[in-house]
Amino acid sequence: MKPSELSPALAADLAEVDRVIRTRLASEVALINTVAEYIVAAGGKRLRPALLLLVARALDYRGNRHHLLAAVVEFIHTATLLHDDVVDESALRRGRQTANAAFGNPASVLVGDFLYSRAFQMMVEADDMRVMRVLSDATNVIAEGEVLQLLNCNDPDVDEERYLKVIRYKTARLFEAAAQLGAILAGASPELEAGAAEYGRRLGTAFQLIDDVLDYSGVTADIGKNVGDDLREGKPTLPLIHVMTHGEPDEREQVRTAIVEGHTEHFDAIMAAIERTGALAYTRMRAREEADAAAAAIAHLPTSEFKEALLYLSAYSVQRDR
Repeated sequence: MKPSELSPALAADLAEVDRVIRTRLASEVALINTVAEYIVAAGGKRLRPALLLLVARALDYRGNRHHLLAAVVEFIHTATLLHDDVVDESALRRGRQTANAAFGNPASVLVGDFLYSRAFQMMVEADDMRVMRVLSDATNVIAEGEVLQLLNCNDPDVDEERYLKVIRYKTARLFEAAAQLGAILAGASPELEAGAAEYGRRLGTAFQLIDDVLDYSGVTADIGKNVGDDLREGKPTLPLIHVMTHGEPDEREQVRTAIVEGHTEHFDAIMAAIERTGALAYTRMRAREEADAAAAAIAHLPTSEFKEALLYLSAYSVQRDR
């Protein structure tokens, strides 16, 4: 699903955001342009920019700063992906080679730095201290989440609470910031702004939990990365945590070894344990709880096609297969 399919009225806004993205990616340094064009051509859901646009429109925002800030959010997200893929040594994203696989780790890290710094240049143009505070705080928390995830890697004793903290820092915080910025731009009441922020946080958590499910149940061609990558990288995501809590001793030992050593040698046996313990069903249930909470958080938004799109997005987050 593309964000433009959420609301026909959003298409023009998204097209303008894409124009801003391409314009602001331009650099006098040829390699930056090459890597940046490669990233843009790879596509992506543009969910975070769409979230900012939808909330702003749902609250009847009539200005034009939402395009600039939606592009800022996408730049921050893309920078985190570039750095993520280097840390994880990933080779596939969105169905094609990662930038680090295509251009090398140094280029990916440095272009990621360029995107971060360009995002901060652009957010200053908004000339709004609250906007800058939300974005700078979010960027800092995301970095903390990256470090927390690194500490959790190859640690089979990570529990659900520790794992959900990583999700809320690393993934959900930018969703939260995007939705909150839409409300700030529209001059929303503190209550509506808090509701928008909670919607984003809960939606981001639901999306990540379903990504965890798809890593064990998806198809590489659909999800755009290799199935089993999380296990190969030694990441104790919620399905594995569930097996560690509810599995038989031999199942727990297999999962523990796989997390510690970061391999998929016994992937079929681990998949059998995931199925037997209902780990994917449990993770989907937790995602559904987050999606329901997201929908409840925007109950007081005025009725509009944009609110309907936000409600649809919360439902879609747990129904998707890619």
